[in-house]
Amino acid sequence: MKKILLLLLFCALPLLAQSTKAEPATYLAEFVKALDVAWPKNRTMNIVCHGHSVPSGYAKTPHVDTFVAYPHVLHRAVKEKHPHAVVNVIVTAIGGETSKTGAERFTRDVLCMKPDVVLIDYGLNDRRLTMEESAKNLQQMIDEAKAAGVKVILLTPTGDTRAKMLDDTDPLSKQAAQIRTLAEKNGVALADSYLAYQNWMKAGKKLDDLMSQINHPNAAGHQLVVEQLLPWFRLGK
Repeated sequence: MKKILLLLLFCALPLLAQSTKAEPATYLAEFVKALDVAWPKNRTMNIVCHGHSVPSGYAKTPHVDTFVAYPHVLHRAVKEKHPHAVVNVIVTAIGGETSKTGAERFTRDVLCMKPDVVLIDYGLNDRRLTMEESAKNLQQMIDEAKAAGVKVILLTPTGDTRAKMLDDTDPLSKQAAQIRTLAEKNGVALADSYLAYQNWMKAGKKLDDLMSQINHPNAAGHQLVVEQLLPWFRLGK
């Protein structure tokens, strides 16, 4: 009997591993449900966007185009769907930052905001770190968020005209692949901005049409990011 039970457990391990993967239909189910609670029973809901210059809204440096950046566009989309919600989208991103300092200030600057959901976006700048350093920093932030009961959405990088984005060996492509792996390993959500940019290019469209400068998106580039985020909030495709 003991051998049979062990065999059944061994066979079930792959299924258990698969069951930890975050799914758009369920991952933020409680958050989305709470968005429809009307006054006086509702509460303030917080989404924090943590990362570098892209969520900060930098366009052609030093211009900051806040209202086309994906945190603001996401905020509008959520509010249009949930008119009774009191929802804040808070940006704790810093232009030029890597995940090293992002992780160092995560508790102080992010968790102090009492987020329900935190978006983490460092892939573009983490090319300045080793892959191991980047993974360690992202894992630290994921662990701290989970310990605080906060839902996490990892974002793969947006575009860079200097990168060979359709080449899997390019440093930016490697960052995207590592972020995908971390999301699946930790059972957290993934907004695959990089794949959206790749698909744009594979369709014969110009990367320049998404960019304000070599490494900062314009409104169209931010919209591609939002389209990857919306399904997690039960919006969009």
